[in-house]
Amino acid sequence: MTKQSRPFLPRQHSNVQRRDILKLMGAGGIALSAAGLGFAPRLAAQDAATVAFWATATLDIGDKWAEFAKQNGVTPEFTDNGNDLGPVIARLAAGNANDLFDIGGFQGGAEKELARQGVIIPWDTAKMPNYESVWQWAKDIPYLKHDGKQYGIPAVINADSIIYRPDKLGKIDSYGAIFDPKLKGRVAMEDAWINSAIFTAMYLKESENQPIADPGNLSESELGLVMEFLIKHKSDGQFRTFWNGWEQGVQLVADEEVDAMTGWEPIVYEGRKRGLQVEYAAPVEGYEGWGNNMVLLKGAGDRGVSDTAHTFVNGLLGGMYGCELGQARGYLVPTDNNVAYAKAHPEEYKPEDVEKLAEHVKAKFAGKIYWQNARPDNFQLYEEWWQKLRNA
Repeated sequence: MTKQSRPFLPRQHSNVQRRDILKLMGAGGIALSAAGLGFAPRLAAQDAATVAFWATATLDIGDKWAEFAKQNGVTPEFTDNGNDLGPVIARLAAGNANDLFDIGGFQGGAEKELARQGVIIPWDTAKMPNYESVWQWAKDIPYLKHDGKQYGIPAVINADSIIYRPDKLGKIDSYGAIFDPKLKGRVAMEDAWINSAIFTAMYLKESENQPIADPGNLSESELGLVMEFLIKHKSDGQFRTFWNGWEQGVQLVADEEVDAMTGWEPIVYEGRKRGLQVEYAAPVEGYEGWGNNMVLLKGAGDRGVSDTAHTFVNGLLGGMYGCELGQARGYLVPTDNNVAYAKAHPEEYKPEDVEKLAEHVKAKFAGKIYWQNARPDNFQLYEEWWQKLRNA
């Protein structure tokens, strides 16, 4: 999943320096300076503590962070990490990311590797009372723990499938549509193995009876089978394109360049906003489940802001963030606190809509799910195969 991107915000100073600079700013210069630096939400709640939050862009709630800070006493300095886990891990392992950021919001699967490298540290769930409200099946996501310690907190979950045009295709209920020669040149997949390889593996396992054990963690032979299948279809001209990033994904749908493509559910909502008939399939092969998990960077511990980071993540699970993210993106924070918050604030969020979203996502996970894995055992082979696909 990743998702929406925007230009990377350069950070010329350490978090402490940036915070000190902003404390020293005069009231008259705050508005202009904050706008220029991109820190407006933080300055809206100057009394709040700050954490440097390095996450996928779709986790940003913009101006609403000010209200979040008012309620929780912590506001983030948000930076889009680009949603590409490879460069993220490289910056943590060999770059300066731990000097700049306190909390990561990453696609799930890399927790074990990051923990082994010592670049993230465990959470103490006792410091986050709202963690008790997280749905049990979300707590049971397999890669959140390593050596019995909690390294990932499931802050956002969803399950992905196929975006399609019912006015052009009727009802679609299989990934087979993506590979149907009748739709040659009118389908697309994402230019990312993390999503496209698992979708293809799910189709081959469930509908073509191919010997695949776990579509999210392919063996060398399974990966070869999946990638050769994709390369053949690409060479045959099956795909309109392999799209990259939120804007291109939305544009393919908005410009009616494709009739079906694997992708993220918010693209469906965006297409509907633009007046198009767009649906999200419930495939017989199942959904790709994914999570954006919160990880505590080692630098936060080194700088003594670990408790503030716990307060921030506890706030993410408190209801307000879940309501806002659901309204803006259709993404779900896996807790009933969202509905409780909406009922207490019906002038801001419609409780029935919040509850509907929760039931919608729960229904997906009640069926067949294969979990996205951002760091499968053979991830380097995935990278090599994906480059072969790009070159095909």
